[in-house]
Amino acid sequence: MATYTSTSAAGAPGKGGVFNRLYTGTGAFDIVGRRKRWYWTFAVLVVICIASMVFRGFNLGIEFVGGTQIQFPVAGVSGEPSSDRINQVINGAIGQPPKSVQHAGSGASETVVIRTEALTGAEQFKVRDALFNEFHPRGQDGRSTPNVISESAVSSSWGNEITSQALIALAVFMVLVSLFLALYFERSMAIAAVVALVHDLVVTAGVYSLVGFEVSPGTVIGLLTILGFSLYDTVVVFDKVKENSRGLLGLTRRTYAETANLALNQTLMRSINTSLIAVLPVGGLLVVGVGVLGVGTLADLALVQMVGMIAGALSSIFLATPILVDLKMRDRRYQQQAARVMTRRKRLAQARDAGGDEDELDVTDDEALGTELRRERAITAAAGVPARAPSARRNHTSRAERTGRAARPTGKRRR
Repeated sequence: MATYTSTSAAGAPGKGGVFNRLYTGTGAFDIVGRRKRWYWTFAVLVVICIASMVFRGFNLGIEFVGGTQIQFPVAGVSGEPSSDRINQVINGAIGQPPKSVQHAGSGASETVVIRTEALTGAEQFKVRDALFNEFHPRGQDGRSTPNVISESAVSSSWGNEITSQALIALAVFMVLVSLFLALYFERSMAIAAVVALVHDLVVTAGVYSLVGFEVSPGTVIGLLTILGFSLYDTVVVFDKVKENSRGLLGLTRRTYAETANLALNQTLMRSINTSLIAVLPVGGLLVVGVGVLGVGTLADLALVQMVGMIAGALSSIFLATPILVDLKMRDRRYQQQAARVMTRRKRLAQARDAGGDEDELDVTDDEALGTELRRERAITAAAGVPARAPSARRNHTSRAERTGRAARPTGKRRR
């Protein structure tokens, strides 16, 4: 674990520009200290998303509600088959506009896909006749006949089956993730990670409800794919928190909140770079899906991934670690350790004001580490497991502090 000065550990602003502080990761960004601000921000966002899902609902595709799908080739049509023009033609034929008009494919294979409510046989005939009279589409043989326009009924059972399977997969994923995090890290980290994960799902679904994006089977599949990305970023941060907080209860240089904030700063640039690298190809996929191939399954998949990745990056930085800190600080041991840190800093401040020797007041961590190592050796010896050797940093610190104490005059009394 890297060491830093007590000023940086206490949360004082670091020197240099924003990018310099991002790359050095010296704890200059007090993200954990402002956690109440992030809680309110995310709470308002989640409430808005839930309210939209409850009162506004979703724009479900015909795979979920059933309907009729009509399509015809674009090559050789008369005029431009734009969405507005098609809406006018169908509205004039049956008195109601279609649910959606999409262009799939490109070049000679481009087709128009129209999705409407479930139509009767007579209504389908009227729509086909109106579209043919308006656009005169041609088949692959170059002939223009009404049979070029095809209709098919779509049942809602397929979409409902996909939804039920997705919910089962989501439940299994949540259980396995919680068990893994609880075993690999600890219960507090598992709870914090799952809360951030639920936030990502709610916000992504809420954005779809607010904006009115059509929910298709591709959307459901894409929603499941963002879970791994969100969890990966959170695990990276938590792994650094675990590394920095090893043996923290016996130390007096920084509190758990400051240790977690330092770990967050040390991984902040990595989180930003990972998010950008992940979002850029998804953005390219979205551009290709919409601009080249037309709105379809590819675009639906890319769109939900784009929204989910952004939400996941924000929650892993501003939500998961602050929640972890609040859960850990409910432990009396960490409260007592934080009180000892504050007492040490107060004594150092008094020494500076009095012009005294700060070194005489600098409570080292040598005794606490020695006690911790002796206790660990006793436990491992009783269990028949070889004790771990002290880390290089602890040996280095202990030698330095022993040297410093040896150089002090023996007549001085330590406070």
